[in-house]
Amino acid sequence: MTASGIISAIVIGAIIGALGRLFVRGKQHLSWVLTIVIGIVAALLGTWLASFIGAEDTGGIDWIELALQVVLAAIGVSAVAGSAGRGRR
Repeated sequence: MTASGIISAIVIGAIIGALGRLFVRGKQHLSWVLTIVIGIVAALLGTWLASFIGAEDTGGIDWIELALQVVLAAIGVSAVAGSAGRGRR
């Protein structure tokens, strides 16, 4: 993996993670680094899932892949924020 690949993974992870946080209700006490990590994992899983169902390459913007990535990021943010919240009580 090249330096540009790592930088693009961080940027895409930040965007996907931020979009995932927008869909989760309430306040999440997550750092921006954790948001990026969740976004990177969600982007990778969403891309894999889109290729698994045969929707990885469509004409124009891959809306199905993007939707899968954002939904997975929202699930990840919700799970991590929920587990972090339980530990603080």
